[in-house]
Amino acid sequence: MKAFNDARMYARFAFGLHRFLQQTMSLEQARTALLANLANREQNFLRVVQKGIYGFAGSPYLPLLKRAGCEFGDIEEMVRSDGLLSALRRLREEGVYITFEEFKGREVIRRGNQEFPLGPMGFDNPFMKASYVGESGGSTGAGTRVSHDLDHLAARLPLQIMNAEISGVRHMPRAMWRAPLPSAVGINMIINSAVMGNPPRKWFTPLFGNDLRPSLKYALAGRYIMNMVRLHGVKVPPMEHVPLDRADIIVRWIQEVLREEGAVHVAAGMSLSLRIALAAKDMGADLSGAVLSGGGEPPTDAKVEAIRSTGARHRPSYHFSEAGAVGLPCNNPVDCNDHHFMADHLEVLQFPRQVPGTETTVDAFNFTTLLPTAPKLLLNVEIDDYGIIEERACGCEWEALGLTRHVRGIRSFRKLTGEGMTLIGSDMERILDKVLPARFGGSAQDYQLMEEEGEDGFTRRSVIVSPRIPLADESEVVETVLRELGRGDAAADLARAFMAQGRSLGVKRMEPVWTNRGKLMPLHLVNRVSTEGPP
Repeated sequence: MKAFNDARMYARFAFGLHRFLQQTMSLEQARTALLANLANREQNFLRVVQKGIYGFAGSPYLPLLKRAGCEFGDIEEMVRSDGLLSALRRLREEGVYITFEEFKGREVIRRGNQEFPLGPMGFDNPFMKASYVGESGGSTGAGTRVSHDLDHLAARLPLQIMNAEISGVRHMPRAMWRAPLPSAVGINMIINSAVMGNPPRKWFTPLFGNDLRPSLKYALAGRYIMNMVRLHGVKVPPMEHVPLDRADIIVRWIQEVLREEGAVHVAAGMSLSLRIALAAKDMGADLSGAVLSGGGEPPTDAKVEAIRSTGARHRPSYHFSEAGAVGLPCNNPVDCNDHHFMADHLEVLQFPRQVPGTETTVDAFNFTTLLPTAPKLLLNVEIDDYGIIEERACGCEWEALGLTRHVRGIRSFRKLTGEGMTLIGSDMERILDKVLPARFGGSAQDYQLMEEEGEDGFTRRSVIVSPRIPLADESEVVETVLRELGRGDAAADLARAFMAQGRSLGVKRMEPVWTNRGKLMPLHLVNRVSTEGPP
């Protein structure tokens, strides 16, 4: 049955692709569409709630709304009288929300003495007709299957066009350094940029062949999608394997394009962009005229300064797979992690959340989707990010469009990041609490995972092992962690492959770091969370 459903999905992609690629949109049309979404935020939200929640008997939000005694008319009245954000906060206080663990399917939805078991697929938009699927990044069990729909890509096209225009890269020759499926970022960029008339000239991939655990499904799906796009006359570049330690190959290509055309845009994510910058520095290469962009992890001053020292510009972004673009870069930022919140298709409120393993509380982001084409329907869904949300006049083009809310200082309170991949705390806890003690001795109190930024700007992770634990070979600890990650799903294998190739996991012989309140956190995030709250 699953094979039949996949075959039907890819047949749907083939039939819909022609219509998708034939559409055209001018800059003015993109601007008009974006302004319309901003003007109709409340109406769009109410339509999503009426059809996607109250009109769908299997919605995970219905039991929560019923428990709160809330009918659709009540939500409609709250929005009309108090506004969207106030209505969402009232619902949140009445128990209508989803925690990060519930959203990922690690915990049942529990309110009071009631439980509502549901996996992460329960949040899929019931009216979306998937064209292909990918997975969000993560370690064992953390990957979430995310469907991608051509109608949703079409709905997001105005934002893509405006971002490219405001960032000054709309007509630049472009390339990307992105992994293949199950990461859908590269596929989405190919399809979106084809409609915009400027597909990438190069698709460099850091992972290829033996780097990944064999997955016939994703290999065939990726090949099929790209061949279908080629059949419609789009010049899709073949994937070229460029390992993490060979960023000089990309630098030489950038130099060649700069000599011929004076500008180039490379989408590569934060750490991959840093690798390009460091390779350029080693080669004595001037990248003036180049733009390096992408997210995957928060930018830091050290990383961004390394990129700018080559002459290149850096354009950050804030995405997560289930919602798409949350924030896009301000042209007059107050820091390197300053984005305009994309209020055209999302709403966000902050709500206090205790950081697991500590007595520290942060204001976690809770997101709600506003467009009916969203792959996941989110209603006050918490993710493990926090930061600063503020209204501020900056004078850039996003403000002129009405996007005056900024989100910055973005950090995760229980997630390690690096090379654009993530390690979710609760999954690593199993390795630290059970696997390593069983293999090397001691207890869970003898092991910890630490993340810190090195002097070179790279995000490094270390397995802290108490000196009391005898180790014949420290590399066996690293091999054990990577092996356990490799036993997970395709997204976990993607994270393992990045760490293995980037050699970003090491061992530190020291006692695990305890909090000043006498607690041991499985994950020690250096300079991530403080008692003063978000940075």
